[in-house]
Amino acid sequence: MNEDPAQHAAHAEPHGNVPGSLLNWLRAGVLGANDGVVSTAGLVVGVAGATTSVSAILTAGVAGLLSGAISMAAGEYVSVSSQRDAERAMLSQERRELEEEPQAELVELTEHYRAKGLSEPLAREVAEQLTRHDALGTHAETELGIVPGELTNPWHAALASFLAFTVGAALPLLAIVLTPASVRVPVTAAAVVLTLTVTGSVSARLGRAPVPRAVVRNVGGGVLAMGVTYGVGTLVGQSLV
Repeated sequence: MNEDPAQHAAHAEPHGNVPGSLLNWLRAGVLGANDGVVSTAGLVVGVAGATTSVSAILTAGVAGLLSGAISMAAGEYVSVSSQRDAERAMLSQERRELEEEPQAELVELTEHYRAKGLSEPLAREVAEQLTRHDALGTHAETELGIVPGELTNPWHAALASFLAFTVGAALPLLAIVLTPASVRVPVTAAAVVLTLTVTGSVSARLGRAPVPRAVVRNVGGGVLAMGVTYGVGTLVGQSLV
């Protein structure tokens, strides 16, 4: 049975792949959790280098968790809002062009499919059928890379960033306040290294990048952050004694 050319063009992506929007959300969640782990671990380990007071470490850790999570959420909200506004403006322009110059837009879409390797008659037929089915959606996705019904909600993005950072930050915070003072720093460091190994591996797999290299970078950055802050905390603690 011959497949309709418009359906063939619409289903060019292989079945079974995770949608790009979901991949972006997963990747953003992993990176947000990773930021929470590194920044909070560096903070609490630095304070632990200066003092053994659990209340001081907990206060600093909770303050760092909240400030970091709110900052991440606010930044994500502003970023996604700006992107959404730009996408809406481009969609409005594309809608006007379709209303004012439909033939020119049809030619442009036809040329797009010709550049993909279709013959002139087939490219024209695909362009016409897709335009009849959903003119704005077809042109927006083809020319702008935007799916009109899938614009990211800035509030959803902000909440996701807040939760991801909080979950990541909670691990080193709990590790350092729930362990005895004598093993507080090594236990926290071990927990952080394990977590960064997991997040680095997941991030690499989502991006189809080499896993070992990503894990080494991830763990190396976290260990460096903890080492520097612990050293600074120890020097400050000694100078206050």
